[in-house]
Amino acid sequence: MPLALYALTAGAFGIGVTEFVIMGLLIEVGADLGVSIPAAGMLISGYALGVVVGAPLMTVATARWPRKTTLIVLMLVFTLGNLACALAPGYWPLMAARVLTAFAHGTFFGVGSVVATSLVPADKRASAIAVMFTGLTVANILGVPLGTWLGQAHGWRSTFWAVTAVGLVAVAVIALFVPRGTARAEEGGNWRSDLAVLSRPQVLLGLSTTVLSWVGVFAAFTYIAPMLTEIAGFPAAAVSPILLVFGAGLVAGNLVGGRLADRRLVPTLLGSLGMLAVVLAGMTVAMHDRVAAVVFVGLLGAAGFATVPPLQIWVLEKAAGAGQALASSLNIAAFNLGNAAGALLGGLVIDHGPGLGAVPLIAAVAPLLSLALASLTLRLERGSVVAAPAVSCP
Repeated sequence: MPLALYALTAGAFGIGVTEFVIMGLLIEVGADLGVSIPAAGMLISGYALGVVVGAPLMTVATARWPRKTTLIVLMLVFTLGNLACALAPGYWPLMAARVLTAFAHGTFFGVGSVVATSLVPADKRASAIAVMFTGLTVANILGVPLGTWLGQAHGWRSTFWAVTAVGLVAVAVIALFVPRGTARAEEGGNWRSDLAVLSRPQVLLGLSTTVLSWVGVFAAFTYIAPMLTEIAGFPAAAVSPILLVFGAGLVAGNLVGGRLADRRLVPTLLGSLGMLAVVLAGMTVAMHDRVAAVVFVGLLGAAGFATVPPLQIWVLEKAAGAGQALASSLNIAAFNLGNAAGALLGGLVIDHGPGLGAVPLIAAVAPLLSLALASLTLRLERGSVVAAPAVSCP
């Protein structure tokens, strides 16, 4: 893999730390800014909303820029956003800074996916995306625990100062190693042609497939700590080490999913979605045994991230042409929309449904629905292929 891919990985690492580290610092942020823990938790929702809104806006706004320039500007926005977080004098300025930072997220991964696939042969595209997303998975294993420790030991602002430094490093390595490509305008791309890609049913179905798959992942993952303590019976101190198992699963699933998707995309996509549903359903029983619970936490990470490279390539293929960057960015937004919807679904199951123990089983329905959508997309494509000769006959 070319060095340029690892430059993109550095940017993905910084973004991953920024997105998730706030989860471990809610108490410190709330105490320092004089807000409740639920109010501090809204900083997570605000970031997710920023990703969903920012992805199409930033992609359209940079439509005429060279992709390398776009990536550098996005990392500068990310860096300035984290600097603003570190300096935020109060809760609402911090919320605004979080949203600003999130605006870089979707388009960075969206345009970065397009750049990553352009750097390698056709049979390595999913692996290239997996390498870039490795930065996100490593952020969960190393960056988030280290950032949490730093914020707890030296104040939550120190974490954002550290991530600001990571952003500067990412800007430098992207500027140094990512080759300068043509502007999307020179490739026939502009905001009108970008938006036209959303008229393709296969693209919309692909984005919906992504949302549903990650509704399942985050419905379970959001409430993994209470499941481990209240159902499996682990002490609270054991949760962080067990989450390292989840992080290891993320890395393994991401790399294996990318490798398999390069060989056979459709079977990998369908198989990974099916496996995710099986793992989630199995967690319902596994959480009642400590050893099985740890194993299934790792399997959840592996099965969840094994879907990422094939889902991203799937949408890129459906959007082949001028609208690829927008579709790719929207797919990143779809992951985050699934995150938010999954957390909401899990909460509803706990508060108004059968309770905490049923969360994984209910969550398993979501990847099954995404599997049905992917199958529907394949049927639509096969039908158009069969119908095409009949239309062309005199």
